[in-house]
Amino acid sequence: MVVVTTETITGKNLEMLTMVKGATVQTVHMGKDLLAGFKTMVGGELKSYTEMMDNARAIATQRMIAEAEKFGADAIVGVRFASSAITQQAAEVMAYGTAVKFI
Repeated sequence: MVVVTTETITGKNLEMLTMVKGATVQTVHMGKDLLAGFKTMVGGELKSYTEMMDNARAIATQRMIAEAEKFGADAIVGVRFASSAITQQAAEVMAYGTAVKFI
């Protein structure tokens, strides 16, 4: 499955099928959340949160691809990510784009 942020794929004629999406809500272990709170006092990267968001983007992308495959898509164009806080400890990540077939 070709997944791109552009609206076109060089050398391919595209038939648009439908919008597809994938989402997940993730949180970190309470102990890691507590350690991250202490880290904010001295600054620096919150690695447990970076890992959580990387994992969430990967899950959301895979779910979007699975939805596109149900429509018989060859690719997904115009892919974007969005995130929002669900609670203080949890974040939603959504991947979305347009499923297309090569013609």
